Amino acid sequence: MNRLAGQVAIVTGGGTGIGGATARRLAEEGARVLIADINLQLANENVDRIKSAGGTAEVVETDTGSHADIKAMVEKAVDLWGSLQILVNNAYSPSGADGAGGATEISEEAWDRGMAVLVKSMYLGAKYAVPHMRQAGGGSIVNISSVHGLLTAPKSLIYEAGKFAVIGVTKQMACDYGVDGIRVNAICPGHIVTERMQQRWDENPDGLRFFEQQYPLRRTGRPVDIANAIVFLCSEEASFITGHALVVDGGLTIQLQENLGVAQGRYAQQRPDLEFPY
Repeated sequence: MNRLAGQVAIVTGGGTGIGGATARRLAEEGARVLIADINLQLANENVDRIKSAGGTAEVVETDTGSHADIKAMVEKAVDLWGSLQILVNNAYSPSGADGAGGATEISEEAWDRGMAVLVKSMYLGAKYAVPHMRQAGGGSIVNISSVHGLLTAPKSLIYEAGKFAVIGVTKQMACDYGVDGIRVNAICPGHIVTERMQQRWDENPDGLRFFEQQYPLRRTGRPVDIANAIVFLCSEEASFITGHALVVDGGLTIQLQENLGVAQGRYAQQRPDLEFPY
């Protein structure tokens, strides 16, 4: 397991969840990983986990809504290990930066903060990472979008707009930097049961089972499912893939909505005691 041996990687939001699993998988494949996270406790716990497994990792405190923090993040990776080949733009704040609501409900401040974390952070990450990737002879940027970047949900203007924009940013950057040997791709996860989400579903297991019925594979995702896709996109095995939005959603988005609605209705009739998740 050394597909990324000798490479230097940055994972934003790498303390836990998708980012945490990604940092561990990159390290397992031989990369030296800088975990950029606003939560230093979680980040350091993940670094300890990586090191105990024989990997190489360090931490930098980073608010991905801050220009200065992103610049410092890239500089620290290069200062530590002399180069940079991989950037995984994963971090976002699920607790306010992308405030819920439609256009008539959200504040301008919430919009600006949400766009900074969801979209501007990816532009800034590339702005500072690309020059070092050029010097290294190439690299890979993976931006985390969502199935919400393909389909929309009510009262989620900021999140939906941001995740749609991530796909557009990815495709445009792929056009710009392919000549430098830098590939830029996106991942569109379905519902991933992270550590945070697991706590929620532990309180409502019936709701999770109802959620799972929406997926052709009859299960929701795990952080490692996304981490494995990211490792693939960063590896030589994906050397001819760029500008692609890879959907990793257990088949959620391949279904006709009307048929899915009928199936959900039938399941709910069979389970009148079901506690809905929302």
